[in-house]
Amino acid sequence: MGKVFKERTSVDEALRLFLEHISTLRKVEEVTLESCKGRVLAEPVVSERNVPHYRRAAMDGYAVRASDTLGASPANPVMLQLSDQIEEGSTIWVHTGAAVPEGADAVVMVEDTATAGNLVEVRAQVYPNRNIGQVGEDIKKGDRVFEEGHLLRPCDAAVLASIGFNRVKVFKKPLVAVIPTGDELVSCKDNRDVPPPGKVLETNGLMSALYVEKWGGVPRCTEIVPDNPDSIKKAVETNLDADMILLLGGTSVGKRDHAPEVVSTLGELLVHGIGVSPGKPTALGIVNNVPVVCLPGYPVAGLIALYLFVHPGIRKLAAIPELPELILKRRLVAKISSKIGYVGFVRVVFEGDKVRPLVGAGAGILSSVAKADGYVLVPEHIEGYEEGEEVDVFLIE
Repeated sequence: MGKVFKERTSVDEALRLFLEHISTLRKVEEVTLESCKGRVLAEPVVSERNVPHYRRAAMDGYAVRASDTLGASPANPVMLQLSDQIEEGSTIWVHTGAAVPEGADAVVMVEDTATAGNLVEVRAQVYPNRNIGQVGEDIKKGDRVFEEGHLLRPCDAAVLASIGFNRVKVFKKPLVAVIPTGDELVSCKDNRDVPPPGKVLETNGLMSALYVEKWGGVPRCTEIVPDNPDSIKKAVETNLDADMILLLGGTSVGKRDHAPEVVSTLGELLVHGIGVSPGKPTALGIVNNVPVVCLPGYPVAGLIALYLFVHPGIRKLAAIPELPELILKRRLVAKISSKIGYVGFVRVVFEGDKVRPLVGAGAGILSSVAKADGYVLVPEHIEGYEEGEEVDVFLIE
């Protein structure tokens, strides 16, 4: 395994290899509009009705025949009679969104009027269709409202409701098996005591599951699996009904690191050893067409693997469109150093309109992520950035 590990692969190449072995799921389900946020449409949406389905007033004011306001101005107002129907010389009060009365073809804004008993003084001329929303002005019957693959937002749910939908067909979320491994691990579910020396609370599973859920997957967490090849193999085989498998820990080349070897035995190990720091021991593979990510046990290294490979993998499985990432431009308060040949993942905190790299933030210091506001990715071909340089800052989700 040492030989494989030494064959370091660049982040871009590793991701390319991984994604080309992932097929997008096409399983479909119906969900309510109340639960559709963040889901991906599995079919186009075509409206079967007009929105609005009636002529509506766009302003509070008076419905009129436009011809009755000819020449109206503050200096030369036109007097109209309040009525319950529109005839020559008459008007009806309407509020915003109300149906425009039959016979009216415009609305005079209330600001351009004054009332005196049953008379309305109109101080502005209006033209036909002024301040009136026409039938189908928003959406016309037969309009293609959304395409397949659209990522639904709360505002989209409102549009769907406006055309009479209460449910919508979306792609199913991918099921992601989260398998923590390690003899040193103690479950944090039922144990909040300080573990004995040499033992640690298992937290990578919790972190991974929450990110899987955040990114559009359904996590299924297993019990802790010991550092034993047969046990790890059995855990993988048991979870091959999942759409992706995450093996947490045991990814390096020590005596207790078996995850990549198990993947190689059961399927194809695509990559082991990636040019990112922290995160070099990450491994990627395929077993029975199920993508497998072996995440390093060090929490920060594991987090980086989640960001770099699990997130894009879930996105492809679930047909989630790639949205532009929010990147902030900030100048450095202090120098950043990195290693040639590795993409550096440097945690930073905001200081006013600048950022400062966190010191003492090794791969095992998970709190450094919680303390950080974002991170800077240092390209593999440079040794870092100098104080005062402007860098791209990615916010930590």
